[in-house]
Amino acid sequence: MKNNLIEAIQSNWISLLVSVVLIVLLHLLARKRVNFGYRVLVALGLGLVAGIIFNRFKLDATSVNTIGTIYVDLVKMLVIPLVSALVITSITSISSLGQLRKIGVKTIALFLITTGIAAVIGLLVALVIDPGSGIEQAVPKNFKPREIPTFSQVILDLMPTNPISDMANAKVVPVLIFFIFVAIAIVHVGSKKPEVVAPVKQFVESFAQIMHQVAKYIIRLTPYGVYALIATMAAKYGLETLAPLVKVIAATYVALIIHFVLTFGGLVSLVARVNPIKFFRKAYPTIAVAFTTRSSYVTLPVNLEVITKRLRVSPRIASFIAPLGATMNMNGCGGVWPAVVAIFVARVYGIPLGIPEYILIVLVSMISSVGVAGVPGPASISTTVVLTALGLPIEGLGLVLAIDAVVDMGRTAVNATGTTVCSLIIANSEGEFDREAFDRDEEDQLELNLA
Repeated sequence: MKNNLIEAIQSNWISLLVSVVLIVLLHLLARKRVNFGYRVLVALGLGLVAGIIFNRFKLDATSVNTIGTIYVDLVKMLVIPLVSALVITSITSISSLGQLRKIGVKTIALFLITTGIAAVIGLLVALVIDPGSGIEQAVPKNFKPREIPTFSQVILDLMPTNPISDMANAKVVPVLIFFIFVAIAIVHVGSKKPEVVAPVKQFVESFAQIMHQVAKYIIRLTPYGVYALIATMAAKYGLETLAPLVKVIAATYVALIIHFVLTFGGLVSLVARVNPIKFFRKAYPTIAVAFTTRSSYVTLPVNLEVITKRLRVSPRIASFIAPLGATMNMNGCGGVWPAVVAIFVARVYGIPLGIPEYILIVLVSMISSVGVAGVPGPASISTTVVLTALGLPIEGLGLVLAIDAVVDMGRTAVNATGTTVCSLIIANSEGEFDREAFDRDEEDQLELNLA
């Protein structure tokens, strides 16, 4: 027993020492002014290599996990106050309630349409690759299916009851709805008595600037957090865990890449009339951070910087769409993934699906992607809802839990990029996109301003 404890302590110290060396390397890259996006990518590679080594030699990665947890907790600390300030400032900057209504309808419609397209792509790719072939029907003994909230309960969970309690429990959607009401009230009162709301608007704008600066402090820590999160994941799962489900991973990533290139690229080039290669190059920090952190909320501060500073979308549009997209825009989690898993589960359990079921997959994916926005673990809940609507055994979701972290990287990158695309499309339609500045920016001007 004593020897095991000593070995565990030594193992933990070795992994921590390796991590310290690699983190110092990342810090040197920052001192050398290496591009932020490239540093995140290097952190991803170092974390993956370190995690595989930790897994291979059975090294304890608890200390490394602590570093990643601290980073995620700092971002969680930021989300509620940042989103609150952004929602109020973005809505109060719109003088007309009619314009606000128009932008809101456009945004949600675009979220739903792109999620529906993602579900169609996921469905078609899964039918071609057939990820369930060769896997025997088996239900893990310790698997407990997640409870599916009723539609009425989902709606009730989205509604704010006690804003202070909702903030304390990090319920983003109820807080978002509460401050939307507050912001609309400010606009309404301000149209009649601008002097009454002027102090409130000035306070919120000052608070928003302060929170932007806090966000920049935390963004600087992203490469170190990314390294720790990826190293912990690789140390936990290793490569052998992924082998039986390679086709599921392949189907998911093929569908995500197709959606990324064709849907996003098509919208950017055909609707916004922007060079898609230039767009993706400028959006790279958002893609990299979302892929490595697996969190739309963690990516939100970076995405706001990207949308406003690199894509040249007005802060008014960005501050409205980015927080909403981090909560409701789920092309990857709510579109591609449920479709792939549904085809996989049907194949594993030998349940035939036809055209009506395929249509149902797409429709339910679109609805559930928005409906579960206030529920933790949206990808699992959305998938559970789709499986239940099709009459498929929800126990089948347990078969793919081992690879959830791996595919979640791609899903989150698509989610966050979709929000970036929607911001550009809406800004272009509202005349809030500075096309000249976008075209004028050179490569040496593309680094995020984190000063």
